[in-house]
Amino acid sequence: MLFNGPVTRDWVGWHDEYATPGSALARRLEVVRGHLRPLLDRPRSVISMCAGDGRDVLPLLPAGSRAVLVEGDPVLADRARRSAADGVTVLTADAGTTTPYAPVAPAEIVLACGVFGNIADEDTRRTIAALPSLLAPGGTVVWTRAGSEAETVRDVFAANGFAELAFTAPSDARFRVGVHRLTRAPDPFLPDVRLFTFT
Repeated sequence: MLFNGPVTRDWVGWHDEYATPGSALARRLEVVRGHLRPLLDRPRSVISMCAGDGRDVLPLLPAGSRAVLVEGDPVLADRARRSAADGVTVLTADAGTTTPYAPVAPAEIVLACGVFGNIADEDTRRTIAALPSLLAPGGTVVWTRAGSEAETVRDVFAANGFAELAFTAPSDARFRVGVHRLTRAPDPFLPDVRLFTFT
């Protein structure tokens, strides 16, 4: 997660819920992994924003993949670093700018899990509009958002040249997981572009 200003949430403690069977986070993790598995059918280039400890993607990455995981919390980033294979870079850095993604952009897959629910609506729109500059042609984004606000996220993806491949919305949980593929030409990558700031 990205921190600008005082830390108001214990993100390490928040991640502990992943280990609770049947919890919303544990269920969301399985949905995200379920969408990722078919995308990771061969070595891929991957970007993970606000990557936490990387438990969604690191266990699934095929050998030979190139990935950049960006996480602001040093404890979580260190956990990811210890699990990372060759070709994976874990940065303790600001995930809200494009600069950390330069080593792997344009990527075939971008993960934006746990991002859109923690940033302002205008930042969500700005980030989605900028994703074509991080993606290779036909690249795919896997994202999460809680509740009815996910419908707006789907609309913003559609307005920015993405086609929806999947959308999971359990009736007994608030989490939503979407998968969108870029259907227009990518934009050039530009460093130092502000995407979002965690609220």
